[in-house]
Amino acid sequence: METGRIIKGLSSFYYVKNYEDNEVYECRARGIFRKDSISPVIGDVVEMTVVDPVTKKGMIESVKERSSYLFRPPIANVTKALLIFAVKSPEPNLSLIDRFIVLAERERLDITICFNKVDLDTEGKYEDYVKIYERAGYKVISASVKHDLDFQKIKDEFKDNITVIAGPSGVGKSSLLNKIDPKLNLKTSQISEKLQRGRHTTRYAQLIELEENALVADTPGFSSLNLDLIDEVELKEYFVEFHEYDHECKFGFKCIHENEPGCKVKQAVLDKEIPNQRYESYLQLLKEIRSDKKRRY
Repeated sequence: METGRIIKGLSSFYYVKNYEDNEVYECRARGIFRKDSISPVIGDVVEMTVVDPVTKKGMIESVKERSSYLFRPPIANVTKALLIFAVKSPEPNLSLIDRFIVLAERERLDITICFNKVDLDTEGKYEDYVKIYERAGYKVISASVKHDLDFQKIKDEFKDNITVIAGPSGVGKSSLLNKIDPKLNLKTSQISEKLQRGRHTTRYAQLIELEENALVADTPGFSSLNLDLIDEVELKEYFVEFHEYDHECKFGFKCIHENEPGCKVKQAVLDKEIPNQRYESYLQLLKEIRSDKKRRY
């Protein structure tokens, strides 16, 4: 058997890049996967049997252990999350950024936030966003496809990583990748002036191979975050700027940072040491988790 990585999934076919000959094979998965409730996903490292070396057909025999797993859409072995939002057109939804961060933190991914279209920033909003997220410990970079700004910085983020690109439609994800590697020729979306939202241009998840030993996951419809697997006690762990205050709370690590007396996180928000926007996002997600739990039970 030979080893490779799934770089694309389409219907019941998996396209596996074979480590032995660097060729891509169209594969199916053995029926035993369905029996064991295992579904191969892009990013998986698999063992495969070559069925036909001429037509590049193969059969997936087993899936190796995953280092990380994202559920929506399903991607395995991601090491980095690059969150791309526009400074303007469309306006960034900071609550959505925070939802993506929670998902990425849960899988222990390295996180970088990129604000595109900084050429449209006439009000200095970008610097406000930098302060919010750098305070939380995240790397923030800017970009402008129109002005060819900072593409090397973005390209450097992909080196030696499997990177998932997340963000709403219309923020310029495909345009940025096309600038980094014009050979990709990815379709780009246009903004609806009425809705200020883009049309999704990626129809299926795939791993795109860039230079510098880098794989990028371009994913369709990655616009919501399912919180089903996160409980209310766990959530605070994914707001990393809370960590330095946790042990000082009156109720210690049992504090949820909501209505408890002597909560140092709430005091840090009042003292402007933690941005109010981040704390409000936390409360919003906490409320959602509780609501989902009631609905399920």
